[in-house]
Amino acid sequence: MVGASSSSSSSAKLIPTTGVRIVVAGDRGTGKSSLIITAAAESFPTNVPPVLPPTRLPEDMFPDRVPVTVIDTSSSLENRGKLADELKRADAVVLTYACDQPSSLDRLSTFWLPELRRLDVRVPVIVSGCKLDLRDEQQAISLEQVMSPIMQQFREIETCVECSAYKHIQIQEVFFYAQKAVIHPTAPLFDQEAQTLKPRCVRALKRIFILCDHDRDGALSDAELNDFQVKCFNAPLQPSEVVGVKRVVQEKLPEGVNENGLTLTGFLFLHALFIERGRLETTWTVLRKFGYNNDLRLVDDQLLPPIKRTPDQSVELTSEAVEFLKGIFSMFDMDRDGALNAHELEDVFSTAPESPWTEAPYANAAEKNALGGLSLDGFLSEWALMTLLDPVHSVENLTYIGYAGDPSSAVRVTRRRRVDRKKQHSDRNVFHCFVFGPKEAGKSSLLNSFVGRPFSDVYTPTTEERYTVNIVDQPDGTKKTLILREIPEDEIEKLLIHRDALAACDLAVFVHDSSNESSWNRATELLVQVACHGESTGYEVPCLIVAAKDDLEPYSTAIQDSTRVSQDMGIEAPIPISTKLGDFNNVFRRIVRAAEHPHLSIPETEAGKTRKQYHKLVNRSLMVVSVGAAVAIVGLAAYRVYATRKNASS
Repeated sequence: MVGASSSSSSSAKLIPTTGVRIVVAGDRGTGKSSLIITAAAESFPTNVPPVLPPTRLPEDMFPDRVPVTVIDTSSSLENRGKLADELKRADAVVLTYACDQPSSLDRLSTFWLPELRRLDVRVPVIVSGCKLDLRDEQQAISLEQVMSPIMQQFREIETCVECSAYKHIQIQEVFFYAQKAVIHPTAPLFDQEAQTLKPRCVRALKRIFILCDHDRDGALSDAELNDFQVKCFNAPLQPSEVVGVKRVVQEKLPEGVNENGLTLTGFLFLHALFIERGRLETTWTVLRKFGYNNDLRLVDDQLLPPIKRTPDQSVELTSEAVEFLKGIFSMFDMDRDGALNAHELEDVFSTAPESPWTEAPYANAAEKNALGGLSLDGFLSEWALMTLLDPVHSVENLTYIGYAGDPSSAVRVTRRRRVDRKKQHSDRNVFHCFVFGPKEAGKSSLLNSFVGRPFSDVYTPTTEERYTVNIVDQPDGTKKTLILREIPEDEIEKLLIHRDALAACDLAVFVHDSSNESSWNRATELLVQVACHGESTGYEVPCLIVAAKDDLEPYSTAIQDSTRVSQDMGIEAPIPISTKLGDFNNVFRRIVRAAEHPHLSIPETEAGKTRKQYHKLVNRSLMVVSVGAAVAIVGLAAYRVYATRKNASS
């Protein structure tokens, strides 16, 4: 891998369409304006205005041919607001000091660099020592000695250049390094302190290596190296160059080359070597050819476009994507124990920017075995949850781990829920169940039991929404994925503010403590509240009541109360369960069955019944009026016929 300078097309697609905007700042009299004029006009100015207008540098000044606009600034107090605005719009900042004024150098660390941090300006910084021709050579010390402690403190500094506008020394270099720091930034790729590639860079390069290792033997053969070189740099490698590349690697890192070719370790070593030697454009060209942006994530045109859908449609993985994931599971289950341990799961996502399941809502959402391993069902369940909540992110991660199909072939949009109700059946494979209930009703225990966690007598209140997900085996042998979303009691009011709050819900479960009458009363209040919301918005959902803590003695009128509510609202009787005893009464299968038949178990409130009765009366009245109008029309027609005949006979 010899590499080459990146082309303007691969560079420009990740910078602003207007080009690179470089802002020059520093104390008064440090040579800002002279630096800019000399770079643009290639001549030292005799008269310099206080502040220059925006200056466009010649496009052929740099090999990338990316437009560069340089912004001059004033350091006066009255212009501080304008200075701050310009700095916030910068792609890169050049900070100047005067080589003949040591105090201006001190001001970089005491004012200018802290000021950039205060303004939250997070762009590359180039430090330029101007007026090199005026420095007292008797007191000269090396640039490295001067800048090393400052660069240790302020990692945003990319490089330092001493220059002289008067003698035309290293003027173009100042702006070359500033432009290069924008187009080929160091920070995303390399840790200057540790002198190693950054983790996200390693992950991206590992994915590229795997994509180029066509025979999957863990090494890039000479032919694969040549294909890689042509793809990235539009030029083949000569046999002698291939030999030279492998020799360099083998001398420094013996494990970087084996009998099959260049290993992943060697591939990463080469890129670290390029970066250490200042050839960042080589690594950035490779990354951009494979679709990466400056954050080392795939650019949008490599990903799933935004999905058009109504609020009551959801997104699921297609069978093609599921089969791909089954293959991934098998490939990474190295110990063949039927589960992915933490190391194996990390390896699955080692080609993604980071593992997507380390934080809520995905962390601890699926069932794990006693050793913390994720079974195939648990693995597929996590993917189903991520696809439902964030389909674009899900498909992005599929692409990172090797899915080669068109991104749109990985997911499907389901039929609208209101259509499912009319057809009296849902063809979804993933059902989203909202779990409501008062505090201490047993909601969390229900979710925990769903993913095989042991019962705990210790009550821990749920303060934020949480999810669990698992696959439910059906009596007919089919499998459905069920997602339980626990909604804390205190969050229900906020949820129902939104008109489409229930649009994503396939079924609502209301949990209550069957030994506590207050818990029952509150659960039924929530049931009525949710049912009213569904009736008023058109997003009615099937509802089930779960009578938790069935191992305790029920309160005195529990049976009468539950019978009355079930009959009045037209839903099933409460399902008794005891998570403590492990008696679940097929509750999860019953949830799935109710979700599959969304026209059943929809509760009716008194207001809903009244509204429905009113609509029936209106429709009946309209029918009577329509029939009366039809009779009148027929009668009028008959009269006209009679009158016509009578006139004819007379």
